[in-house]
Parts: sequence; structure tokens; C-alpha cells
Amino acid sequence: MGDAIMEAVVELIVKDLSKEVNVHAQYAIQFESEFEVMKKELNLMRSYLTEANRLKGNSKLVKTTLSELQELIYEADNVVTDCQIREDYLSMKGNPSCLLPSPKEISFRYITGKKLTGLNKKIVKMHKKLRTFVGPITEQTRGDENISRRRIRWTSHIFDQSEIVGLSEDTRKIKEWIFSHSDSSHRVGIVGMGGLGKTTIAQKVYHDRQVNVRFQKKVWVSVSQTYDELLIMKGILKQLNGDDSGTDKGDLLNRILEALSHKSYLIVLDDVWSIDDGWWDRISRGLPKFVEHNCCIIITSRNDDVVKRMGATESRIHRPRLLDDEESWSLFCKFAFLSTKGKCNAQLEEVGREIVRKCHGLPLAIKTTGGMLSSKPHSLGEWTRICDNFREKLVSDSESNISVMASLQLSYDELPAHLKQCMLCFSIYPDDHEIEAEQLVRWWVGEGLVRGDGTETATDVAFGHLSELVSRCLVEAVQRRSFDGKVYSCKMHDMVRDMTILVAEDEKFCCFNRGRHIATVNSRHLGVTRETTFQSLYGNTKLRALLLTTTNYIGFNRKIALAEIKTLRVLDLSCVKLDKICLVDLWQWITSLKRLAYLNLRNVANLDEIPNSVRKLWGLQILVLRECKDLKKLPTSITTLPRLAILDVGSCPSLSCLPQGLSRLANLEELYGFKLPSPATTEACRLSEVVALTQLRVLHLDITEESMIDDKELAALKQLELLRVLSINAGDCENKDIIRKLDNLSPPTRVEELYLRHYLKETTPAWINPISLPQLQYLCIEDSRVFNRMSENFWGDNEDKWNVEGLCLKFLPRLEETWETFQNAMPSLKYLEVSHCNSLKNFRCNVEGLGYWTKPDEEEENKEDQDVISCHEGGNEGEFDDMH
Repeated sequence: MGDAIMEAVVELIVKDLSKEVNVHAQYAIQFESEFEVMKKELNLMRSYLTEANRLKGNSKLVKTTLSELQELIYEADNVVTDCQIREDYLSMKGNPSCLLPSPKEISFRYITGKKLTGLNKKIVKMHKKLRTFVGPITEQTRGDENISRRRIRWTSHIFDQSEIVGLSEDTRKIKEWIFSHSDSSHRVGIVGMGGLGKTTIAQKVYHDRQVNVRFQKKVWVSVSQTYDELLIMKGILKQLNGDDSGTDKGDLLNRILEALSHKSYLIVLDDVWSIDDGWWDRISRGLPKFVEHNCCIIITSRNDDVVKRMGATESRIHRPRLLDDEESWSLFCKFAFLSTKGKCNAQLEEVGREIVRKCHGLPLAIKTTGGMLSSKPHSLGEWTRICDNFREKLVSDSESNISVMASLQLSYDELPAHLKQCMLCFSIYPDDHEIEAEQLVRWWVGEGLVRGDGTETATDVAFGHLSELVSRCLVEAVQRRSFDGKVYSCKMHDMVRDMTILVAEDEKFCCFNRGRHIATVNSRHLGVTRETTFQSLYGNTKLRALLLTTTNYIGFNRKIALAEIKTLRVLDLSCVKLDKICLVDLWQWITSLKRLAYLNLRNVANLDEIPNSVRKLWGLQILVLRECKDLKKLPTSITTLPRLAILDVGSCPSLSCLPQGLSRLANLEELYGFKLPSPATTEACRLSEVVALTQLRVLHLDITEESMIDDKELAALKQLELLRVLSINAGDCENKDIIRKLDNLSPPTRVEELYLRHYLKETTPAWINPISLPQLQYLCIEDSRVFNRMSENFWGDNEDKWNVEGLCLKFLPRLEETWETFQNAMPSLKYLEVSHCNSLKNFRCNVEGLGYWTKPDEEEENKEDQDVISCHEGGNEGEFDDMH
């Protein structure tokens, strides 16, 4: 086991043990001596781990010992987790310590005691072995380890990655080919090794203003190694706003032909590896052959032969060059010197240029290395150490993929342990797969890879980890929120994934076969694809996380090998298709997973109820039932889950209310889909109960015509002092009493994000004003056919201005405010999104369709008309106002 997981897991176990002992928990008292021995030995052993991992490459015995230690560490983690889960349950239950323990409790204590004693003996033995291999740990060694472990505070984790260097000539050349070609349809190829910037060049051409004017239709297709012909066709149709339903390929091709007929079009086929099975021949036959205007297909690939077979002639194949020394240095500075806006510290330039030279002009290597160095101390000694280490990792062949791997491996090695284990999670996803950030961070939280730190929730910390990986250029943000840069979806470059897979196999994080697909045998983490078979899961006692990635079918029944797995902590079956009989078997299995912490059943068809047996999931922290359209009721037993931190039942139209007793969920931090019940629903949870949820940070309220708010409940929200995100979906309710009550709510003053939807009143509620919401940073108002102006309170006065940085106004056709009034009231405004608000006046972007405005940089503010930086009609990928 490598230091990435070993060090991180050991650190978490030690923290957990310290917490157990410090709070004098029941099991800490019962097993006090065993816990103390374990904590002591693990703490001592941490000193040897880094050095032992350096030695394992040259010693089979050391490698074997570390592998054995890996199993012990995971087993210790399981035992400590079991004790914590049981402790939290008994604490919630209020089980008096003076009562005699039940037979089950006696059995648990006996078995746990034996496990702890046996584990400690093995850990002590392992500790002695490691000391033999490594020798004495000196103060100098500890000092070096502390330097490598210390966490550098970033000046900013959000920066513009669109800045590129040295590609102007590349794009000019390709544009010239496109515009000057006389043929009605022609092909252009971009060929080169991975990381050379092929995709970046294609993207730059794709978004070029002159190119946009030239072509009536544009389509981007990401092919990759694991392409799916049907999905490619559907993707093309979706971008053409065509009907992508059905699975008949001939029918889909006819629709593509119809959508492109008599139109000029540009199609980019990115990252093509092979056309051996004929997929391209079939799709190309569906494209118009004779058109009135020029059309172009751009193909990027690592293989010359592939683009030639797809129709690109030698004269129309572009091979990007490596960056020269000055271009490389310029690109490096953009990423390495974020805090000084690319300006290099003079004393670092010589060693910095030496580091850049070792990247051999490869953009991916330069960006990755620069991103890594941006978080390191800007001292000559630190950079010299990194430069020397970098040289040892590079191989002599500058054009080989091994050189790139050395660069990427260095960036991975320089990650702190907590980021390394998060990084390895990307290895379970297929090539070029767009990953939902929410799924990632909830996985990290559920498995215990990320913990809250007292000031931030575990979810907040996890999003911070993801942003840091993006900032280090190891993960690419695909969709992110504009006003604060929060990542909504991401992907990993295929070369970075190759490196991650190598590390994941070495760390025994998961196993892969020759095709880079995850093998189920002995895997601890499994991303389920269409190719996954569960047969080899028989006997697997290690699996901790299972997530559906590219399939929504698992064919579950109680006889398959998956049903024998009892060790899962993370289970994401979102959008899985099962009939009601399968659901019975599924629930029987799920409720046997004693350590399950994250359960995602989003958009599962036929899921109309949650069984009472959900109470058995004492360790459950995250439960997602969003978009389960058939879900009618939640059992009262859900309120007995002691660790539940996130409950998401948003967009469940058949669910009328949440059960009484929700106030017992003392650790609840995020609640989505809280429906205000009708007076007739006597067993429903009401707004007054929410007051007891003192840890709540996110609250999404849903209101219907039948909802009722008692006058005594109007001030309930104000007592939620930690609430940061408040969303109110008024559901187009026309009940005048409800609208009056909503107007008199008292929100907590520390709310940072506010969403108001389907609110049928002419003005905003009186409490939406800068005095009541002094810390508000983002405001979104959308979907109201009667809303026509902001209330008088909304504008504040000369002394009380909004601190809002992001504003979103959508589908408010009668809203008649002016741009000047918003600018005056919101001097901090940096980002604006407007859609279908036809009555707005003097706005700096499109208000009838879809428009965006971003505050200009300081140096541009004096330029005439430069305040309109981003003004687009139509969609704008990558910018969303709300995760839900």
C-alpha cells in the first residue's frame, strides 16, 4: 500500500481514536487499553511509512510487508468505524449505561475485543518489521517529512485556464484551410501525441467568431477509446436540437441528414483512436453529400492513419509543434505564479526555466508542473529540490509518453495525502467520462476520505479538495458556476487517467484488466459499466464503494454475487432500472450493509416507498432519493438514523410531506425537498420542527396550494444560525394566505445564497433586502408570470448596499427594472445571467433569449463599451445557477 492511502487512512484512524477516548464514549471505556495501544502504534508507525514506500521499489520483502500492513489498516478502520456507528446509535437512542447490556451488545463487545487484541498484536509486529527496514528516524528525517506534509494556503483556487500560449499560428492555419477550400465538404486532421494541445486547438477554432459566422450548425463529438456509436449519433442530434429518442441507428442517421441538409456545418470529432469496426463509415453516410455552402469535419487523433482513412489528405493534416523555450516559460508562469498574475520572482527564474526545459515543450506537462508549483513555497531551496527530483523522474526520450508520465507522476507525488486518495477515485471512471462533482464529493464523504473540520462541513471540504485538484491541472472542470467557480462536473485527461490507474493498481485501490476496465476480483472500489460482470465478486470481502458510471442496469436479484457483499460504505445506483420484485431484493440487501454511509437512489423508477428496515442503516450519512417520481412516503424510522447529514427528496412530486420527528436528526446539514404540509396531514413534519436542526446549512423548501404556515412558524428560519443556502419553490401557488406568510418570513442573516422560484406576487418579499440579508452573495429569482418589480425595501439606501456578486433573473417576462438601478444597489456585482425577461431595460446583455454579463477587468473598464464582456444568445455550457 502506497503512502497516499496508508498515511491518510492511518491519520483518520488516529483522529477517530483520539475522539473516542476524549469524549469518554462507552466503547472507549470498554476498550480503553486496546484503543490506546492502537493509537500509539499507528502514530509511531507513521514516521516510517514514507521511507518504507521509497524502499519498496528495490525490496520485495518491504513491498510484501506494506501490502500486509494495508490489510491491517483497513481492518482497523472497519473496527473503529463499527464502534463509532454503534456508539452514535446508542447515544441517539438514549440507552442508559446503568442498564444491563443486551445479548447482542454482549456479543458485539466480545467479538470487538478479540478483534482489537489480535489487530494490535499484528500492528506491533509490523511496526518492528518497518523499523528493521528503515532504521532509526532522526530529527532531520522528521523535519523533512513535516516540510513535505505541510499544507500551503492558496491565494486563489480559481483561475482562468483559457489562457493559452503559442497556438495562434495553429488556429490561423486551420481557419485558412476552412475558409479557402472550394470543395463543398472537406476534412481537416489534427494529429500528435497526447498532451500536445490537439483538443485545445480544435476548441479554439470551434469557438472562433469568424467560424461561428461561417457555419449555420456546429457539433462537437468526443469519441475517445470507449466510444459508443449509438451515443455518438444521439449526441449529434441533441446538439442539432433534433429528436434523439429511439435506438434504431438507421432512423437516427436519417434525422441527422434531415437536420443538416441545405446547411453549412462544422463537426469536430475529438480524440479518435480507431475506425476499424466501421462506425465512421456508417455515420459519414448519414451526412449530406452535396450542400450549397462549405462544410468541414475536423478530426483530432494520435494516429496519422486514422485521420487519413477518415478522409483527410496529407496537405490538410496539422501536426502541432512543441512550444519553444519562451512560449513554454510564458505558459508556465501563468500557472506557477498565480498570486502575482504571472510575474516571476527574479531569483526563481533560472531554476524555473530549468524545470520548464525538463517539460520538453509539452503543454500538458508544463501546465501540470506549473499548477503543482503554484502551491509550493516560492523559495530557491524548495524549487531546486523539486528541479532535482524532476530530473530523476524523466527518461531520456523526450517524445515518449513515459516522459509525460514522469511529469504527471511528479505532480501526483507532490499532492498531500488527503488529495492523493481523492485523486485515485477518478480511476474507476471510463475514458473521457464527464463526472458529476456531487457524486464525487459525496463518495469521498461517505467513505470517510474527507471529514469536516469544525468550521466547514465535510461536503464543503470535499468541494475544496476538488477545486484544488482542478487548480493543479490534474482535473478539468467541465461545468462550473461563474460567480464563484464552484465545480459542477469535471473530467480527467486520458493521460492523467493512465497515470492514475498505474498508481491505483500499485496502491491496491482497485484492479484493472488489460483493457483498462476495472476487474471486480479483489477490488475495493468499482465503477460499473456495460462491460462489468459481478460473477467474480464471489468471495470479495474488501469492496467499499460501488457506483454506476455508464450503465443504468445491474440485473439485481438475491442470487447474484453482488448480493453477498456486506462491506460497502458507498452505493450509488442513481437512475438504475429495476422492477418492483427486484426492488424488494435490493432493499433486503441494502439494509444488510451495516457500514453504508452514502446511498444514492436518484431517479429510480417504481420506487414508491422506503421500507421501515432503513432504520438498520445506523451509519448512513447521505441519502439521495431525488427525482423518484413514484415515491409517496418516507417511513418514520428514517428519523432514527443518528448520522444522517444530507437528505435529498427534491423533485419527488408524489411525496406530500416528510415524517414527524425530523428534529431528531441532530447532525442534518443539508435538506432538499422539505414540503410544507397541509393542515389535514397530521403526521407530517412542520416548519417548527426545523428549528431543532441547528447544524443545517442548506434548506430547500417546496410549497403547494395545500401548504400551511402557522403564524408562530414565521420566525423559525431565523433561528437556523448556520444556514447558508435557502431555496424557496413557491410552486406557482395562488393561495393568498400562503403568499402573505411568505412575505413575512424571517430568514437568518447569514444566508449567502437565495433562490426564489414560482413566486406569484408582483413584488419581491419585503425581507429580501440588504439589511435583512447582509451576507448574501448570490440571488436567483425565476419563473413567475406576475412578478413585475422589486419591492421598495429591495433597493436599500445610500448606506445599505447589497454585497451580492452573482445575480440570476430567469423567465420573468413582466419585470420592468433598469440596469442602472441594479448597478447602483449592487456595486459588488460581478456576474449576471438573464433569460426571457423581455421587459428589462438598458441591460448590457440579451434579455429576451439567454444573456450573460461579466464585470470587466480593471484595465478594461476605461475602454469604451468594454463593460459587455460576455453577451451570448442561446445556451452557455458550463454555467449553472444551482446544482438542483
